[in-house]
Amino acid sequence: MVRYHRFVTFSSMTLRRVLASAGLVSLLALSACGTDPATTSEVDPTQTPSTSAPASPSAEATATETAAPEESPAPEIKVASDLSGVEVVDGDIPELKFETPWGIDKTQTQVIKEGTSPQTLTDTSVVTINYMGVNGTTGDTFDNSFERGAPATFSLEQVVPGFQKGLSGQKVGSRVLIGMVPDDGYGDGNPNAGIEPGTSLLFLVDIISANFSEAVGEEVAPAEGMPTVALTDGKPTITIPAGVAAPTELRAQPIIKGPGAAVTAESNIEVQYRAFNYADGALWQDAWSPQAGKLSSLIEGWKQGLVGQTAGSRVLLVVPPALAFPDGLPNAQPPLEAGQTLVYVIDILNVQN
Repeated sequence: MVRYHRFVTFSSMTLRRVLASAGLVSLLALSACGTDPATTSEVDPTQTPSTSAPASPSAEATATETAAPEESPAPEIKVASDLSGVEVVDGDIPELKFETPWGIDKTQTQVIKEGTSPQTLTDTSVVTINYMGVNGTTGDTFDNSFERGAPATFSLEQVVPGFQKGLSGQKVGSRVLIGMVPDDGYGDGNPNAGIEPGTSLLFLVDIISANFSEAVGEEVAPAEGMPTVALTDGKPTITIPAGVAAPTELRAQPIIKGPGAAVTAESNIEVQYRAFNYADGALWQDAWSPQAGKLSSLIEGWKQGLVGQTAGSRVLLVVPPALAFPDGLPNAQPPLEAGQTLVYVIDILNVQN
């Protein structure tokens, strides 16, 4: 099974300044490969194959009685060099058909259907997928998000190595079949899933979405009267237009239009951003590293300005104080005076709806 725990949360030192309330939460945390306790359950240990020991001779048994027959040796695993012997049967809950016991000589991937997205996965991607895991020795399915009807989200840095090897470089939207040698899966076995040591694994994976590392897409010129954005050492800086007073209403526009999913009011989002004071263009907050959380927990300016924007976009928000911090944040470092209009440059790295 793919072990992970999903916590989509914001940093108390950074995104607390866009949180709508005083409740603060920690950075996104993903644990190693596993099931999401909120949506799935562990494999029933009663389903683990087991054998019973031969019955002991009774007290009345004599030396001339025939000894219990020895167990037949396990069939020899024929180690494959490719995935040609595995058939993928399509359906709402797909199936894998192959001759057991099955093994493979090296971890490898076969693309069953290639996605049309230009976005490809990296070794560090956070992905949302549907998947099924099958024991190569027994042919038993030990984990199946298709059957649960609940896709899984996790970082490829924090799953079994074969998942990272099998998915890195694949396009979003693809269906791929991964054959995994024991050392790239559960080399020492996983009793809860009925996986014995030395078992090769098969995973069928539909790649639904993944995070972006930065904004990608078509550039859009800022509207008239909006601050202009430039990159300095890979981070955005702004120039406030001369003679233009701070707007009294929210202004929002993408300056790079990304190809990903659109943000809704209920989305979990992953972003990196910088915040500037409109009065003088000075940097107020530098959070140019991935942060994640629910849009509904953020300041009103973000909730209004990001709905409809797409993953992969770089968005420029000019937020009046009424939609941010009308009383300022005197205890922040650096402090924010009351009545300040803020300018946010935000890369939307991932959207989960």
